[in-house]
Amino acid sequence: MVEFAAVAGIAAVALGMVLTPGPNMIYLVSRSIAQGRRAGLVSLAGVGAGLLVYVAAVTAGITAVFTLVPFLYLAIKFAGAAYLAWMAWQAFRPGGASPFSPQSLAPVPTRRLFAMGFLTSVLNPKIAIIYVSLLPQFVDPSQGHVAAQSFLLGTVQICVALTFNGLFVLTASSVSAFLTARPTWLRIQRHLTGALLSFFAFRMATDRSPA
Repeated sequence: MVEFAAVAGIAAVALGMVLTPGPNMIYLVSRSIAQGRRAGLVSLAGVGAGLLVYVAAVTAGITAVFTLVPFLYLAIKFAGAAYLAWMAWQAFRPGGASPFSPQSLAPVPTRRLFAMGFLTSVLNPKIAIIYVSLLPQFVDPSQGHVAAQSFLLGTVQICVALTFNGLFVLTASSVSAFLTARPTWLRIQRHLTGALLSFFAFRMATDRSPA
C-alpha cells in the first residue's frame, strides 16, 4: 500500500526538520532544563497530541483544499520560509541564543505542561509545512487508500519526532552544561543551526512543486 521509498523519504524529511531547532525543540529543551526531565516528557506528550491533530487533518483530506486554492498553499509556504529565515537570523545575530542555552522558566503544573506542549505543536509552522506541503508529495494515488497512506506516513513522522525530541528532553541538562562550559562549541552549534535553517528556508522559498 505504501512503498518503502515513501516511508524512508518522509522519515528523512522528518529527521531533518526535527534536528533543525524550532518551537518544539526550543520549548522542550528549555522546559527540561528549567523543570526537569519529567516536565519535559509531559510537555512532549502534549507535542505528540498536537501532531495527531495534523495527522487527522491530512487523513481527512483537508490538505486537498490547497490544491483547489493554490494561493493558500503559496502563502503558507512563503510564510514558513520567512519563519525559518527569521530563526536562522536569531542563531546568526550577535548575542544570538542556542536552544541549549539555559532558560529561566517558572515551574507549572502537569496539566499546563501538557497544554503548553500541545499548543506549541499545533501552532508550529514547521509542522504545518510538513503536513501541508511535503507529506502529500509522498502519497501515491495509484497505490489506493490515500487516507490510509496519509495516516501511515503521518505516523512515521510522529515516531521520528517523538523519538528524537525525547532524546533532547533526556539529555538537555547534560548537553546544556557541556556547551555552556565551552563557549566556542556553543557558538559553533549556533552557526551550524543557522546554516541549516537558512538552507531549509531557501529550499522552501525556491521550491516550484505544486500543492
